[in-house]
Amino acid sequence: MADRSASESVPRQVSSEGDEDEAREEMEKREPASVALLPRIDERRQASLGRSESESAAGDGGVGSYGSVMKRCVVPFFLLLLVVGFVSYTAGQKQKRGPEDWGPGRPLRKLSRPSVILISADGFRWTYNFKLPTPNIERLRTNGTEAVTGLIPVFPSLTFPNHYSIVTGLYPAWHGVIANSFSDPEFEDPIGFYQGNIDPKWWGGEPIWVTATKNGLQAATYFWPGSEVPNGPWTCPPDFCQHYNKTVPYEDRVDTVLSYMDLPTDKIPSFISLYFESPDHEGHQTGPDSPEVAAAVGRIDSLIGRLIDGLEARGLMEDVTIILVGDHGMAANCDSKMIYLEDMELGHELNFEWVDAYGALLSIRPPPDVDAKALYEKMAKAMASGKVPNSEFLNLYLKEDLPERLHYSANERIQPIIGMPAEGYKVGLTRYSVCGAECGGQHGYDNQLLSMRTVFIAHGPQFARGRTVPSFINVEIYNILSSILELKSPAANNGERSTRYHAADIDVLQQTLGQVELGRNVGFDLVAGNKKIPRHFVHRPDLVGGRRTE
Repeated sequence: MADRSASESVPRQVSSEGDEDEAREEMEKREPASVALLPRIDERRQASLGRSESESAAGDGGVGSYGSVMKRCVVPFFLLLLVVGFVSYTAGQKQKRGPEDWGPGRPLRKLSRPSVILISADGFRWTYNFKLPTPNIERLRTNGTEAVTGLIPVFPSLTFPNHYSIVTGLYPAWHGVIANSFSDPEFEDPIGFYQGNIDPKWWGGEPIWVTATKNGLQAATYFWPGSEVPNGPWTCPPDFCQHYNKTVPYEDRVDTVLSYMDLPTDKIPSFISLYFESPDHEGHQTGPDSPEVAAAVGRIDSLIGRLIDGLEARGLMEDVTIILVGDHGMAANCDSKMIYLEDMELGHELNFEWVDAYGALLSIRPPPDVDAKALYEKMAKAMASGKVPNSEFLNLYLKEDLPERLHYSANERIQPIIGMPAEGYKVGLTRYSVCGAECGGQHGYDNQLLSMRTVFIAHGPQFARGRTVPSFINVEIYNILSSILELKSPAANNGERSTRYHAADIDVLQQTLGQVELGRNVGFDLVAGNKKIPRHFVHRPDLVGGRRTE
């Protein structure tokens, strides 16, 4: 669980197929486990689509709630090599262009300003799209930009914290949504935070739809955790904000998003979110390697195809940016891989009512009259006694001792005692009602695990065609969106810097960023060409939900 060495070098950008072997050698030194799972580009194309590159180029004109009720490899990112170009968008830019012009920053054809559709497929583990042919996702990937070894979630790798980190650029300790359900010692609220709670007191930070609205742009959300919460000028307008309803068919969601594209060009939303519960639900029920998950992935691909077809029919495919992400991955587990708190035999000294969460993440908040450190020491002693089966697969921490790379200590909402099971293991209270053999899937684990990674695939005017970039953590996405939308005043966030720069400056950036100490968040100004891009890294208690502890 140690942090990565500060002496590690920044990996080189993979900019073409011809460079892949050399890039793989460098990546093998940095992320050998990732590379072991990474098929070569030509193999991936054949396995996923089975069509030639020329066909691809010609073809591209350029169940639960938000997560299942079961929800209960950090590589620090200092070199975001997404090619988001310096572009001056002007009304009426409608040049005809062919594949030879598909570089970053190509002008718009029909729209007068950028428009982004951010799609989340809940629990879409990295590599899921290679389980079966996914021609529509493959089309976005081969004609866009992909995080080649996946998108890294924030810790804990749960649905609500990650969705909200994606749209705010803040770690959970900063935005305050620290889990799918939790309490706050400051609030006299017997229920606490739960899925579907839209009370603003729980939600800190500034989501991208709020920032867009502040900048005079129209935003629309078709389901996204936090999107129904009133925040400044954002009031969840009925024509552009859908209240969560898990029964709405996926196809209807896509069709509603497409209907926005039929509005007058000056009324088309600049930012649109779109959410699907799959394949998370199937992953929990049957595990990540099941036929049910493969079928769910196929359905997501068909929905992407429905969206692409609709955009093409309107002549907007090359104007609208599509970004496909997930919130986390999925790990296989069975009920035989359990650590039971009852085996610690602490009796009344560990009241199970103090346990806020268990499973892939253990969170314990003892009452004020119980010393958390003393309880932690008793639990650690019991685990070391050899009487607790599988106790070696549970790392127990006082929250202030959690690895710094997790960014999961400095908020009063985070429980004093945190347990992190090894991949595939879960914490349970008692053996009651556990069958002992049933297998499924789980997430919430250490975000450093490859199984917790998800996807980042972006296609649009500001993303280079056929480009792959290293893995990065999802708090960077807010800055990517801000850059694409040319927002004048992005909110302060935990992203390393603004990500809007031109491909020609890659080498300069590598030289600059290569001097940054890995494993820590370091604020600095990013120079791209002759233009200085301010970073937005922040440690500000006034931004967050919950009381931060400095």
